[in-house]
Amino acid sequence: MIEIIPAIDIIDGKCVRLSQGDYAQKKVYNENPLEVAKMFESIGIRRLHLVDLDGAKAKHIVNYKVLEQIATKTSLIIDFGGGLKSDEDLSIAFNSGASMVTGGSIAAKDPAVFLSWLNKFGADKIILGADVKDEKIAVGGWIETTQLDLMPFVSKFVEEGVDKVICTDISKDGMLKGPSVALYEKILAEHPDLYLIASGGVSSMEDIENLESANVPAVITGKAIYEGRIKMNDLSRFLS
Repeated sequence: MIEIIPAIDIIDGKCVRLSQGDYAQKKVYNENPLEVAKMFESIGIRRLHLVDLDGAKAKHIVNYKVLEQIATKTSLIIDFGGGLKSDEDLSIAFNSGASMVTGGSIAAKDPAVFLSWLNKFGADKIILGADVKDEKIAVGGWIETTQLDLMPFVSKFVEEGVDKVICTDISKDGMLKGPSVALYEKILAEHPDLYLIASGGVSSMEDIENLESANVPAVITGKAIYEGRIKMNDLSRFLS
C-alpha cells in the first residue's frame, strides 16, 4: 500500500504552498503549522514532509522552531528539508526533532558533504532530494536548473547506499494537473528496491491510485488537501 506523506511548506513560520516553486506565487493556508500537523495526526497520518522554504532561499536552516514545535507536540515522524548545507544545519534539524532530513541542492552541489552525512547517519535518516525540470536536477529552492541528468544522479547515490529518494517534478508541483507517473516508473525500472517518494502534481485520489498501481512506494501531497480536492476521510483506506 502506498504511504501518504502530507507536506507542510513554511515561509515566515506559516503554512504555504507555491506553484512550480515560484515564491511570487505563494498562498498562505494556515498561520499555524502545528494546527495543520495535528489535523493530519488526528486522522492517522504517521509521517510528515516539512519544508523550510525560507531556508531553501537563504541556504541555511531558518524555520527550525516550527520543526521543534511539531516534533514536541505531535508523534509524527518528520522528514525535514530546505536549505540544509552544513553539518551545523543538520545538527540543528536533528536536535529540533527531525527523524530524517532531505538533501537535494547539497547532493548536487557538494556531493562529498552529502555522502559524509549518509555515512555518518545512515540511509534511514538521510533522504536524497531529486527535484527535476525536464529531467535535469534543480537546486536552491528550484531557482536554478543544473546540467545534471536525473537518472545518473539517482544511480550514483543509490550505489553509495541511498535507499530513499524524494523526486519532485517541478513542472507539476502545485499545479494540480497530475503527477509524473511515467517518470517514476522509469526510475523504479532501474532501481526496483528504491523507496521512491513521488512529489508534485497530485490533484485527486485517482492520482494517488495511479501511483499505487505503478508500485510507487510513497507520495507527498499538499495543495490537493489544502484546496479540498482530497478529503481527509478519503485517505483513511491508505492509513490502516
